[in-house]
Amino acid sequence: MKLKRLHLLSNAHLDPVWQWEWEEGAAAAVSTFRAAAEFCEEFGGYVFNHNEAILYKWVEEYEPALFERIRLLVRQGKWHIMGGWYLQPDCNMLSGESFVRQILLGKSYFREKFGAEPTTAINFDSFGHTRGLVQILQLAGYDSYIFMRPDEFDVLPAQDFIWCGFNGSEVMAHKIQGGYNTLLGKAHEKIARWLEENSDAQTGLVLWGVGNHGGGPSRMDLTRIAERMEQSETFEIVHSTPERYFRDLKQAGPLPRFEGDLNPRFVGCYTSMIRIKQRHRRLENELYMTEKMLSAAALLNLLDYPSAELHEAMRDLLTAQFHDILPGSSVQPAEEASLRLLDHGLEIAARLKARAFFALAAGQPKAELKEYPVLVYNPHPYPVRGVFECEFMLEDQNWEEQFSLPVVYRDGKRLPSQPEKEMSNLNLDWRKRVAFEAELAPSSMNRFDCRIEMLERKPVPELRERDGRYVFQTEDLNVVIHARTGLMDEYAVRGVSYLRPDAFAPLVVRDNEDPWRMDTDAFGPVIGRFELMDAEEGTEFSGVKQAPLPSVRVIEDGEVRTVVESVLRYGQSAICLTYRLPKRGTEIEVQLRVYWNEKDKMLKLSIPTLFADGKYRGQTAFGISELAGNGEEAVAQKWVAVESAGLGRALTCINDGIYGSDYRAGEIRLSLLRGAGYCAHPILDRPILVQDRFLPRMDQGERSYTFWLNAGELDERRRLVDREAIFHNERPYALSFFPSGNGQPAGTFLELEDDTVQLSAFKKEERGDGYIVRLFEPTGFSGSTVVSIPSLGVREEVRLNGFECRTFRLDPRTRAFTEAPLCEI
Repeated sequence: MKLKRLHLLSNAHLDPVWQWEWEEGAAAAVSTFRAAAEFCEEFGGYVFNHNEAILYKWVEEYEPALFERIRLLVRQGKWHIMGGWYLQPDCNMLSGESFVRQILLGKSYFREKFGAEPTTAINFDSFGHTRGLVQILQLAGYDSYIFMRPDEFDVLPAQDFIWCGFNGSEVMAHKIQGGYNTLLGKAHEKIARWLEENSDAQTGLVLWGVGNHGGGPSRMDLTRIAERMEQSETFEIVHSTPERYFRDLKQAGPLPRFEGDLNPRFVGCYTSMIRIKQRHRRLENELYMTEKMLSAAALLNLLDYPSAELHEAMRDLLTAQFHDILPGSSVQPAEEASLRLLDHGLEIAARLKARAFFALAAGQPKAELKEYPVLVYNPHPYPVRGVFECEFMLEDQNWEEQFSLPVVYRDGKRLPSQPEKEMSNLNLDWRKRVAFEAELAPSSMNRFDCRIEMLERKPVPELRERDGRYVFQTEDLNVVIHARTGLMDEYAVRGVSYLRPDAFAPLVVRDNEDPWRMDTDAFGPVIGRFELMDAEEGTEFSGVKQAPLPSVRVIEDGEVRTVVESVLRYGQSAICLTYRLPKRGTEIEVQLRVYWNEKDKMLKLSIPTLFADGKYRGQTAFGISELAGNGEEAVAQKWVAVESAGLGRALTCINDGIYGSDYRAGEIRLSLLRGAGYCAHPILDRPILVQDRFLPRMDQGERSYTFWLNAGELDERRRLVDREAIFHNERPYALSFFPSGNGQPAGTFLELEDDTVQLSAFKKEERGDGYIVRLFEPTGFSGSTVVSIPSLGVREEVRLNGFECRTFRLDPRTRAFTEAPLCEI
């Protein structure tokens, strides 16, 4: 009789960072791998499984002899390269492109060092998983996925199922039961429990090995498991790998299907350690934008593509995406080390971006006398319209009472522009900051020139308070800010109102010390609100020593926009809330500078819409998630939206680095920060934090946020929001620079001839001289675009299904533009 089969997956879950810093994680990796290698050599039939390229790289660097032993064991089939990613990242907050890079760098390393190509992806410990992963996994050559969280998730049809992606993609999936590790010497008991509870199953999978800080197999466990193998009469118990398990599973019959995210879990992690999240988003943006600039410059023969430097910054990004770093569940020293890591990557990106910018400025004509050139590079393959800002120094200091007014021109034509407060605080007419409205040509350097007009005095704002309100009106927009609250009472687009009064109210919500929030999927109740400071308190908070200031005031007003500022307080905390209102268009910008000094409380920003039947949606990796409408905490990336199919309208909100929010009864509440403890969660009935000393809390002090709100017809918002979000996150680079006039100016390098398709990546391939162009359809509706690269004579139509991602290789020698695998090989 053919026996049923139970697959044992021996592993050693090892967090590079968590209750410890990376150096201790590296030490644990080396010692765990050394012990595992000894057991692989000693016990016949035993197979050790491990993933995460970062751990193998540490072993390769710190104990090369052990690394060579592991390579031999892999060739002998005694050690299995599992998963194949760079590490186990958070699986909700990464952009689609970042998931690709986690796989690409991991697979490239394992292919080079071990000749290994796993087909089962694993993320045992990540706190939830976006549905957008499915397409990425399939395109990367995976047919299966193993995960554990959410721990309790009764919506799944079975432990083994087909996970369906947005665009028809699918992979087999297995949800771990009973954890991914075992206590020392207890693995045989876990096996016995599985056999007792699953006697009717044809095949099964049990994970075992001491974990959370390394450990893996032990001699005691292996001896007891061998005894259990001999005793079993109904199941063949085998040391195995993920791939062998899924081969058996395929033969066991059809699996039920599941369409959706594997969320929520540990909803506090969508917001904890907000500085890590904001800096992570910034490094994502800077790296992918800089790659696009460098690729254009290299293909124009203006510089050599700096692959090694980009890889160093990319490794910083991928490490910071680890599932105890980005979610904010590690100790404070790990937070500080991760901020340094992200800053290191940002510094590399800044230097490379400057290198690309100056190279791409070639051929720009010399400035005319009394003109200050402003160059703006648009990295996006389509025109973008917006307000751009740039600072520069006047040729000389102006000690008179007159005011030097900067006015921006393009090809001799005057553009809407206005002076605004420069970053310097020298109270002298010398340093200038100009804001101007323009449309930038795609994938090219855009030239503007600033001229100076002398005025008798600096212009003063024209917008005034009337009847306790600041009323801002244009042809398309009507905004009312209440002078007694500092909040927005109306936001109307082309005569249609979208918000209820008191919009952008900062709310204080009850919270606790646990950065994960293991006890709930929702935050509440509201226990306070930030209120407008009185004039005396607001003046003192603002640092003003002369005449009292109103706590709501207009600080900028010109041809481009009006800027209104209010100052609010709650307890020991304060907020400076700023609205930037455009003279053209309907998108408003809202900035918050938060000074937070609260514990066990959460800060949310309320946006109460007028949509009674609104559906809540948000951007995720290569897709859009349908988010909860019952007040449960949700996770999304660069934007969220409330859509009313009945009214045919939508309101969208873009952010620069938050991920958590909730929605109920028409009200969006964006999650800004928490006052939780570091690396603490409930254990039995003990206090979450010890009660005998001071303990620091996360996110105390100054934090800054920017949001962009827009509204309009439903189809228009769906079509435009993704490009608007990437425009605000990968911001065109502006610099005042006097070019030499040498060289030939380059026109548009790469253009997409449609209004929705996104350029996810434009980079040199990992191996070879070709370049990768990755496209993504972000609306869920099929369409097409034309990829045009005039300098290389490339013009190709590309069709994409809804949410489809396609990768192409550009050969600069033959000028061929052909489809390529996601992982390039």
